[in-house]
Amino acid sequence: MTGPATAGLPSDFVLPDYGRSTLSDLLPSVGAHLGVSGCDRDRLGLPVAQRYVVLLVDGLGDQLLRQSLQHTEYFSEVYGDVIPLTSGIPSTTATSLTCLGTGCVPGRHGMAGYSFLAPGGGQVMNALTWEGGPEDPHSFQPHATMFERLVQAGVAVESVGPARFADSGLTTAALRGPVFTGIDETDAQERIDATVRASRAGSRSVVYVYERSLDHTGHGRGVASSEWLATLTAVDAFAGRLREALDDEVCLLVTGDHGMVDVPPQRHILVEDVPSLQRGVDVLAGEGRLRQVWTRDVEAVRSRWGAELGERAVVTTREDAIEQGWFGPMDGQVRDRFGDVLVAMRDDWAVMSRALPGELGLVGQHGSLTEREMRVPLLVDHPESW
Repeated sequence: MTGPATAGLPSDFVLPDYGRSTLSDLLPSVGAHLGVSGCDRDRLGLPVAQRYVVLLVDGLGDQLLRQSLQHTEYFSEVYGDVIPLTSGIPSTTATSLTCLGTGCVPGRHGMAGYSFLAPGGGQVMNALTWEGGPEDPHSFQPHATMFERLVQAGVAVESVGPARFADSGLTTAALRGPVFTGIDETDAQERIDATVRASRAGSRSVVYVYERSLDHTGHGRGVASSEWLATLTAVDAFAGRLREALDDEVCLLVTGDHGMVDVPPQRHILVEDVPSLQRGVDVLAGEGRLRQVWTRDVEAVRSRWGAELGERAVVTTREDAIEQGWFGPMDGQVRDRFGDVLVAMRDDWAVMSRALPGELGLVGQHGSLTEREMRVPLLVDHPESW
């Protein structure tokens, strides 16, 4: 079972085993094979190669993939060589991409979720759109990314993704360093051609490819929908075509950033309808599956939320979550970006708010610590090593 013991947590909750089997460990393991300073060991047991392509499929949870393998061709072929990973906490895109890009744990890089208090505590920032975020993403996340470290080691590094993401706040904070090749994400052949070209650069290379359609469909239609399955089939076909186009010397690594849980409307707990969930709350952020609460009366708010939600959630304080290892070692300068009280939902429940109307229409959701959300696959395909 991936992750350390989860004493005091429900049996279906997973804690990340930082330093051994998380998204934060992927690029440092690649770096160990490519001579990156400070990357002294391969934590994951990857094939030895001089060229790697990392395909990140947003929303590709391991349990979701396993239950759908019969509908895939390429993924079912390579799943036997899967390496089990987990996301960091929260199990959400902004945090996971920053774990991948920096090789750091959430408690170090400070990308505390989908939305959280910006540095200085003045306002809530949206990490995906960068609304409310600081003007300088470098100062927000000052640690060198793994891409920057790879470049410094003389590796040719390129990112292939939607053109509009080239200079976004999240890209700059979490994924800076590569040459960025903006593409039309609806044109599979353009993406494949760009990736193959980039993979042949220099004597050693790393290419990062981002695929977002599965997550988009899951949020809008749900992971139990025929539309989600059709999208998975299309992503599988793209990955298979990419593998065929890449040279045999290239090691293709396919992973995800989180899984997903379908949340029906009757499982929405609206904070505006529950007075005990409003008292003492200064700021509410995070995601429906992992709400973060800032308050001047931490223990009282924790107690009220715990009593109200009961078995539907694990309600804890930031300090207790840090002690349990949710975020890895915590740097003092990012501590306040994480909520004073953390509300991790179980089963298919979510805490929602009418003040966040854009979230009310989400079917598939993620962010909590359940196996379905936390576990992601790492599919490894290196023909020359088999």
